[in-house]
Amino acid sequence: MTLSDFQVRAIDAVAAGKNVLVGAPTGAGKTLVAEYAIEDAILRKRRCIYTSPIKALSNQKYRDFRDDPRVEVGLMTGDVTLNPTAQVLIMTTEILRNAILENPRQLSDVEYVVFDEVHFLDDAERGTVWEESLIFAPESVRFICLSATVANIHELGKWIGEIRTQPLEVIESHWRPVPLTHRLWNPRTDVFDLEDLPKMRRKAESFAKDAPRNDRRGRHGHGDDRPRRQPQPDPDLLLDQIAEVGALPALVFSFSRKDCERHARRNGGRELLSREERTRMAALQQELIELFRLPPASQQSEVLALAMRGIGYHHAGMLPIDKELVERMFTSGLLKLLFTTETFALGINMPARSVVFHSLRKFDGVSVDWLRTREYMQMAGRAGRQGIDREGLVFSILDDTALAEAPLDRILSGTPESVMSRFKLSYSTILHLIVTLGRERLLEAWEKSFHQFQHRKGTQKAQLKLRGEQRVLLQAHVAFLIENGYLDEKDQLTPKGRVAQLLNGYEIQLSELLFRGTLENLPPRALAMIFAALVYEERRRGGGPYLPHKMFGTLRKQVDLVLTSLIQSELRLGIPTPMKAADWGLSPAVLAWCDGASIHELESVTDILPGDVVRTMRMAIQFVRQVRRAVDPSWDLRDSLDNAVVMVSRDEMDARAQLELG
Repeated sequence: MTLSDFQVRAIDAVAAGKNVLVGAPTGAGKTLVAEYAIEDAILRKRRCIYTSPIKALSNQKYRDFRDDPRVEVGLMTGDVTLNPTAQVLIMTTEILRNAILENPRQLSDVEYVVFDEVHFLDDAERGTVWEESLIFAPESVRFICLSATVANIHELGKWIGEIRTQPLEVIESHWRPVPLTHRLWNPRTDVFDLEDLPKMRRKAESFAKDAPRNDRRGRHGHGDDRPRRQPQPDPDLLLDQIAEVGALPALVFSFSRKDCERHARRNGGRELLSREERTRMAALQQELIELFRLPPASQQSEVLALAMRGIGYHHAGMLPIDKELVERMFTSGLLKLLFTTETFALGINMPARSVVFHSLRKFDGVSVDWLRTREYMQMAGRAGRQGIDREGLVFSILDDTALAEAPLDRILSGTPESVMSRFKLSYSTILHLIVTLGRERLLEAWEKSFHQFQHRKGTQKAQLKLRGEQRVLLQAHVAFLIENGYLDEKDQLTPKGRVAQLLNGYEIQLSELLFRGTLENLPPRALAMIFAALVYEERRRGGGPYLPHKMFGTLRKQVDLVLTSLIQSELRLGIPTPMKAADWGLSPAVLAWCDGASIHELESVTDILPGDVVRTMRMAIQFVRQVRRAVDPSWDLRDSLDNAVVMVSRDEMDARAQLELG
């Protein structure tokens, strides 16, 4: 195997004792640098931690290393803990951050921490965890940071080099082993290249002029000449062409879970597998059914039935086992068309011959907007299989609005957006820092952040203003902790503060419910309902389902009153983003599951997708376990928490069982 220039430079930097930050396109081979560091740690009889932003990638890495007889590997994701003292430990970044703050001595024999997808530190919800890990990790630890191409990688590298002891080298590459060809498609224009965009826009305009006027009457009885909004074109005609020219397998990215399933079913009449491939697919499915101990009736499931025609869909609302089956079938090369959301592009090494974007717009949490360049490149980078394809083909489907208005130059060939800090110290981190540094040095922690680093370019007046704002914000958080009994006037942690310090996520809500006695003497199913309500957040607009009083109505009201008082305390102190309240929308499913219902029987009590149910309940159990570890061993509540874990962690909710089987 011949190494690329950036791989050689990165490996040389690691061998020279440096931290490294590697920025390169998806599929360029960044992981090889991490593998070198892992091998180096093993040879030195030191340990290496490999972190990733999503559990699916952590599980994949665990399986990869588990199959290597030279590597002793463990896994810690919150869902699953396997061999936690292993020489190579795969974990989520949250687990690493907890270890750093709670007991940094346990990292004394760690030589390297690999941060896969380190650009995730600009994630609005979780980015702080990456920054805290980089800032507070023991000085002896070296970091191998792997990133997609971003505009400000040297700025990020300069900051990491400033806060870490060892020197850091930035290695940036724009080389792809399999180059990409970007094409555009509209039903009026057929496939065309970006340089033909002006001509195609004129062609579409002429079609619009020649189209008959809309003869609908307007709101006031007048004729309405405005063109009707065209629905997003279905990809069928384009997929016909892709199949005809032999450009399968293809990943079709859609930003709607329902659309992924709809398109897969719509294309279910295609026969994309040869007779020999159908035989291989049948054998693979039988092997997977036996491997995961699935009932024989699974052969008739939609996922496996579509796969026999070479079709699949994949999104976060699916059951974990169904996603696993799709991933295994796709890596075999026997799925020719996979309709999927963008999560399939995050880190998981599953390239295709072609990538198709069903739309270049998506909902960003606030509104529907055009894709960022970095998002487009992350997904487009899945096109082109190294050693198989000479080029990767990327097709973007444009409706008439996109053809006329989309910023196509920026999306397809612009500079990927900069990584921006989302740093905000959590209550748990503040409690840790007050114990280790003292209140007067809290601002020093913020001053080490990438957020502060990025604002140094401003005027001195602007920097002083920002520093003042951060001081006020930190003081407000400390005032909240004192006002609500987590710190005393001498900055010593109270018993409630010591519990909150050991929790990461919902630490104040959980500690408050504990110490106000709300969780005392509850049946395990009620505890499971409360923890799920803290985690769950309704995806759709509007209120949740009606819940009868018999579903612990008095208890739910007590919880809401406790959390409302905390939120009001934050608002009164000027904390701009109040903590999350409870969302009881999943309660019917949680209670039914605790009463023994199967995952399919839950469909009669909730319309929440099964994958969302499983993910929420697995996360809830993580927090149950965190609370159990944090409370005093003599507390009777521990037994109830244990029973809640046992009650929930069965069948599809048991992440460990699925991982060990596979």
